[in-house]
Amino acid sequence: MAMLPLTAAHKEDFVVLLVPVEDTDTIAQVAEKVAAHTVGVRVASRNAPLRIRCRGQVQPDHLTVAEVGLEPMDFVEVFYDE
Repeated sequence: MAMLPLTAAHKEDFVVLLVPVEDTDTIAQVAEKVAAHTVGVRVASRNAPLRIRCRGQVQPDHLTVAEVGLEPMDFVEVFYDE
């Protein structure tokens, strides 16, 4: 396991965050880690799944950070899948 920092933002937020994740975290776990800093703070909670877009593509929830090939300081965008 290796910790790496990602830059992240929620699509409905104006703040870019620095979020530490593990390379073994799934994309779904990364979305939850980002949402912990945005949902209920500056973004309204919704009854919809959170997704992640990086490098112009929506990533499957089951893949890990390492499988996607994310590197330190890569940018990810979290959004509600509606």
